[in-house]
Amino acid sequence: MHHTRFVSLGWGLGLLLAATLVGAQAPVPAEVAPAVPAASAPAEPVAQVVAAPPAATAAPAPVPAVPVPAPLTRPGLVAADTLHGADTAWMMTSTALVLLMTLPGIALFYGGMVRKKNVLNTMACVVAICAVVSLLWFAVGYSLAFTPGSGDLGRYIGGGERLWFAGLDYVKDAQKVAVSHIAPNIPESVYAMFQLTFAIITAALVVGAFVERMRFSAMLCFISLWTLVVYAPIAHWVWEPNGWLAQLGALDFAGGSVVHINAGVAGLVCAYVLGPRRGYGREAFTPFNLGLTMAGAGMLWVGWFGFNAGSAVASDGRAGLAMAVTHIAAAAGALSWMAAEWMVRKRPTLLGLCSGLVAGLVAITPAAGFVSPRAALAIGLIAGVACYWGATGLKRLLNADDSLDVFGVHGVGGIVGSLLTGVFASNTISGVEGSVLTQAIGVGAVLCYSLLMTAVVLWITSLVFSLRVSDSSESDGLDIAQHAERMGT
Repeated sequence: MHHTRFVSLGWGLGLLLAATLVGAQAPVPAEVAPAVPAASAPAEPVAQVVAAPPAATAAPAPVPAVPVPAPLTRPGLVAADTLHGADTAWMMTSTALVLLMTLPGIALFYGGMVRKKNVLNTMACVVAICAVVSLLWFAVGYSLAFTPGSGDLGRYIGGGERLWFAGLDYVKDAQKVAVSHIAPNIPESVYAMFQLTFAIITAALVVGAFVERMRFSAMLCFISLWTLVVYAPIAHWVWEPNGWLAQLGALDFAGGSVVHINAGVAGLVCAYVLGPRRGYGREAFTPFNLGLTMAGAGMLWVGWFGFNAGSAVASDGRAGLAMAVTHIAAAAGALSWMAAEWMVRKRPTLLGLCSGLVAGLVAITPAAGFVSPRAALAIGLIAGVACYWGATGLKRLLNADDSLDVFGVHGVGGIVGSLLTGVFASNTISGVEGSVLTQAIGVGAVLCYSLLMTAVVLWITSLVFSLRVSDSSESDGLDIAQHAERMGT
């Protein structure tokens, strides 16, 4: 009886996915403007009296043309009244939502999955990363990522004109404000803060791969170098118009490659370099509190609206569509993972539902501003199954103790979503054509660079700090060993 139900559930999801894939490819009918009726002739001619013009009429004075400012090609000052108030308000809201994804979203999501003796250390890592990445972004990171740079080098890394947020000015008397050439309708201070929240959450995601065994001091050094050497250049490649992947035409609306593939690959490298936890594969690692994990997953789902819809950098129809497809993909990912787990392990789990919704959110991230709701359903369904395999079968094949499945969910989900963006990107929605080949080049470039440079950064860190805690510290737990703190009863 139970086997029959699982088979029926599998057939149902299969039929839904097939219908979605067909529907997602259906052409969107063009809107036809209503015909304007021709002016009808009056039933009887009406006499019109036309006054004779005066003998001498002065020619009207020419109206001087209003000069249209040239589009910005780098950050600069503009008149304050050229900004868009609704766009600014939405972007400030989105910035807060994305920060909420890390604090407390990721802290709760990860903290609930580790063992009780390592919960505080996991949360401390997330809070410390938020602080250190913020100051690095202010000092160096934003300028490296989001200024055009100079010459051929500018295709790979930005320049120094925004170091220490130099030039992010508001001149009250002259009514001038600094804007980025990427987002000219909002203050550059808001855009820089919005992008900061992406840098924070990307670094925080990597923590899930090495929890319960990395020294806190080594973590701080590693994340600091990694943010500047790995994250900032990749963000420049993809999101700065002068970046080489942007010029190639690679599509990444909100961070499929910049955030998720990047963090997933970095986490996998960390897992290999640090080695498995003591007892891995021989003893059960019981999560501390999956209720905390569910609360964190809920904050991620809500915050992701700022993550994806905020990446429209405007309060407009594209942002609204990005919000809708984000929600659809999350729901589809949760149910898809649940169904796969139910059929394989004979029961659904809360952890599986939470992981599945995150998988759907990850996969829709690169596509959010380019695809239709039906395509989002297909992406979410595919991602749920793919990431379930990534966190189980692929994890066994890789033989790495990726503690909280950073690569299995974020790496695999980011790859799947980036490639499917090339399949489903709609010219009607975004004005661009998707290319699977171009997307594959972008995926491969980010994957290889992140893999190589993460290994280099870990090696440099190991020259200064021991990467891993001692066996006795690991046995006691990092809460006591690293922070002299303990969870309450």
